[in-house]
Amino acid sequence: MQRVECGLLAIMGSGETSPTMVSVHRAVVDRLPSDRPNAVLLETPYGFQENVADISARAQNYFHHSVGLRVSVAPGMRGRASAGTDADRGLAMVQTSDWIFSGPGSPSYALDHWHRQPLAAALVERIRHPRGAVVFASAAAATMGCLAVPVYEIYKVGAAPHWREGLNLLACLDLQVVVIPHYDNTEGGTHDTRYSYLGEHRLTILERELPADAAILGVDEHTAVIVDLLSGSVEITGRGGLTVRRAGRSRVLPAGVTLSLAELRALTRSDRLASTRVDGIPIQPSRVAQAATLPEVTLHCERRFEMARLAGAADDMVQAVLDLEETIGVWAADTEEDEGTSQARAVLRSLIVRLGHAAATGLRDPHDLLRPLVEPLLGLRERLRTEQAYQAADDIRAALTAAGVIINDTRAGTQWTVAASADASAT
Repeated sequence: MQRVECGLLAIMGSGETSPTMVSVHRAVVDRLPSDRPNAVLLETPYGFQENVADISARAQNYFHHSVGLRVSVAPGMRGRASAGTDADRGLAMVQTSDWIFSGPGSPSYALDHWHRQPLAAALVERIRHPRGAVVFASAAAATMGCLAVPVYEIYKVGAAPHWREGLNLLACLDLQVVVIPHYDNTEGGTHDTRYSYLGEHRLTILERELPADAAILGVDEHTAVIVDLLSGSVEITGRGGLTVRRAGRSRVLPAGVTLSLAELRALTRSDRLASTRVDGIPIQPSRVAQAATLPEVTLHCERRFEMARLAGAADDMVQAVLDLEETIGVWAADTEEDEGTSQARAVLRSLIVRLGHAAATGLRDPHDLLRPLVEPLLGLRERLRTEQAYQAADDIRAALTAAGVIINDTRAGTQWTVAASADASAT
């Protein structure tokens, strides 16, 4: 069956090259009219990084093997690092593509090289006259509004909270908004890293500097907002939600919600937003499966390993290690650096060490292993003491002590335990 022409805009909060978003990407690609779409990757947001070629190769590998999409890199789009390359050819590829993608890196660097340039005009044209799909995620998504958060400068360098002028691509949809990806980020642990690492305090400061008619669109991690530019529908899909925020008040649209662009515009202009789930908008089941993130899988495998150790189930311990190792391999294509890969590898190494210790010392409680030997010897020792054969009784005690058995003679009787160094369950 021939597919009809489409015009899609997908805004992703994070995880754009992770297993969690495979189904989202496939859902977008499946709506393209061509079975072999002309797909283009823009490197600009991370064009300043020394490993730019590696990041692009990982992204291409991800889309090819996980999504079934062959992606070409648009030349001349690395900014200062791409001097002498054919930028005109890259621009032509963008203008004639069926699918455009850009993702992680620095919003500020991307804006430095996109703002008031032919590429920005080409992107505006793709939204005003919809054709194919434009997929912007993470840093690239942050450039789409009227203003942008310079996250590197504020969070990493310590600059005072301030806005950068954005591309304002969403003005084509009559949306006066700021897009903040990573909206529900929890990477900070003990400190607030929500709102693309700003935290509530700094976001409140920035919010006071917004134009009176502007709102914030916060896209959670591993979440996508898919706008059908032809039908005017907006679908929130993935693991989190879309937050519309004005003057500190928020309305959360969870994954599974479908609404119209007109309804979204009304929310961005409302001064009566409440910190509640959306009401009055029909909620439909999400069409996209929600895969587990790498930190979630890591925690699950570690718990499985420990439960298996306590149960003495060596095969289940090994399987937990193998499952974690396989998951780390799957996530290796992810181009973002904040998805817990280092922590997952640290846990994997710990599990391997603990597995080796279990192999060396055994999984059974040493008390259970030694009881058939120790208790008869203690019974014999007690009889020898009764018969005043104290030297023989002391020889039994010395032999057990040398074997790592600690003996305590109390009024209630003789008690014994295994020394920590000989106790396989101690670690």
